[in-house]
Amino acid sequence: MAARPLSRMLRRVLKSVARSCSSGAPVTQPCPGEPLQAAAEELSKRRQFLREHAAPFSAFLTDSFGRQHSYLRISLTEKCNLRCQYCMPEEGVPLTPKADLLTTEEILTLARLFVKEGVNKIRLTGGEPLIRPDVVNIVAQLRQLEGLRTIGITTNGINLARLLPQLQKAGLSAINISLDTLVPAKFEFIVRRKGFYKVMEGIHKAIELGYNPVKVNCVVMRGLNEDELLDFVALTEGLPLDVRFIEYMPFDGNKWNFKKMVSYKEMLDSIRQQWPELEKLPEEESSTAKAFKIPGFQGQISFITSMSEHFCGTCNRLRITADGSLKVCLFGNSEVSLRDHLRAGACEQELLRIIQAAVGRKKRQHAGMFNISQMKNRPMILIELLLMFQDSPPANPSTSFWDPFHIQGLRPRVSFSSQMATLWKGRGVPQTPPIAQQRLGSGSPQRHYTSHADSDANSKCLSPGSQAPAAPSGPPSTSELTHVDSEGRAAMVDVGGKPDTERVAVASAVVLLGPVAFKLVQQNQLKKGDALVVAQLAGVQAAKLTSQLIPLCHHVALSHVQVRLELDSRRHAVVIQASCRAQGPTGVEMEALTSAAVAALTLYDMCKAVSRDIVLKEIKLISKTGGQRGDFHRA
Repeated sequence: MAARPLSRMLRRVLKSVARSCSSGAPVTQPCPGEPLQAAAEELSKRRQFLREHAAPFSAFLTDSFGRQHSYLRISLTEKCNLRCQYCMPEEGVPLTPKADLLTTEEILTLARLFVKEGVNKIRLTGGEPLIRPDVVNIVAQLRQLEGLRTIGITTNGINLARLLPQLQKAGLSAINISLDTLVPAKFEFIVRRKGFYKVMEGIHKAIELGYNPVKVNCVVMRGLNEDELLDFVALTEGLPLDVRFIEYMPFDGNKWNFKKMVSYKEMLDSIRQQWPELEKLPEEESSTAKAFKIPGFQGQISFITSMSEHFCGTCNRLRITADGSLKVCLFGNSEVSLRDHLRAGACEQELLRIIQAAVGRKKRQHAGMFNISQMKNRPMILIELLLMFQDSPPANPSTSFWDPFHIQGLRPRVSFSSQMATLWKGRGVPQTPPIAQQRLGSGSPQRHYTSHADSDANSKCLSPGSQAPAAPSGPPSTSELTHVDSEGRAAMVDVGGKPDTERVAVASAVVLLGPVAFKLVQQNQLKKGDALVVAQLAGVQAAKLTSQLIPLCHHVALSHVQVRLELDSRRHAVVIQASCRAQGPTGVEMEALTSAAVAALTLYDMCKAVSRDIVLKEIKLISKTGGQRGDFHRA
């Protein structure tokens, strides 16, 4: 394997390690030459003191769901010396003027305030934090904050070997190093810069100085580095590493694509084929990682499942960006500027009220990976690198070309091309109108999902009052079957002589879930994942594959597929509406019906572990337009 020479090289370094320290240790670190026993006693006394004098957790950092935010990530800079493909555009991003960035004193003032209110872990991020000239001084100042147990840093590793001895002496207790490949040439391709061997040197230095574990962050992207999973796992055999495989996440400028994402379960299956003895480790409270270990291996592996299996329910993280904005969520686009209030002379209580208001607005969970991919948010480089999950709805409503349903108030949309592989762009959505709130049940979380594949036009939402009447119209249908020949045998209709016209069809289905399964879908708590998103995907895919499923259907080049799912609290049901459009000689009602039916079947499959008392009903054609036999609208 490509990793084996590297493993041997790093293992040689381990032989010279004279002491070790935990990356989860309190910030007080033994100085070089200090006896280990004395250091251990000091550590024990500090922990005992913190346990005995622990105050009730601050209400200012507790959200409406009872989550206590004890972990703060502070971005020290927007600048970076790499250009990682998943993090920022190749040309870079517009940087904030230096005068608008937090000063060192402002960083320490805010850190002091958060620690006083109960934050016990601070991680310094970027950009790349180690290019900030005073990073060692900042770590040393943070170390003085009583109650702060852990000071960590997330780095690309380029400057780590040079600075780590000073950082450790200053009080740095935890290290995360980004490394997405063990192949030097591929490293240069991914980060668009040289530096592979400097990162390796940084890992060597961290092990040499006794950090255990040294966390290595690996963003896994299909077609780029998923073939190196086993090589990364092999590193943990003889090294105190925690290799953390991260699902590829959407941010502005990184051209996120569903097909590039390798899910946690897919990665786990690949690794288990090589090491079936892989064991699941207990999860720590508020952990973002699912940890595993191969018996006999020194290190371990973890999975950050931000996309496929969120960890919002135990999220305890807040972020301060380099320009001083507080983000309660990595994926949310709402921010509040603490810098502006600080510079306007806000007192401590005023800042706490502002922080409390922001934390209080934090939502229960994210909207799903496809909705996140549409949301307007900072590029990763302007937030920092890694892991918290929450959604905040886009602000501006958008309208576009065509919508057969005339329904307003659907929540974030999901947009696909006919190959489900186009770039998803942020788009706003209108607020849910009162009539929809009444129909869906007041006081309960509302989840509406729309997905559409469209080669030339998007959909728009109109007022419920403008809904077109669904009365039958047009000439009556023929009483003769068209898919049999003169002798009664099945035959495909010859459409070669028919003119090309625009064909549109809308179909619907209803899935009665029952109260238990409905609540889990509504709150997105199914173990299988987000049922509504998966059903959307299935519906879109089914429309495109109809001719392969229904033997006598013609293949139709669809220009538009849209699947909508709405929750009906009164019936504990999901209402599915599918629409298809094409320009051609034959209709698309079968595509719409197949889309709605398969989306309904997918919901059943997602929920069957909870209840098999699920009913699929009302699969029907709502309307069709175009074609020689005229239009149809169901009454």
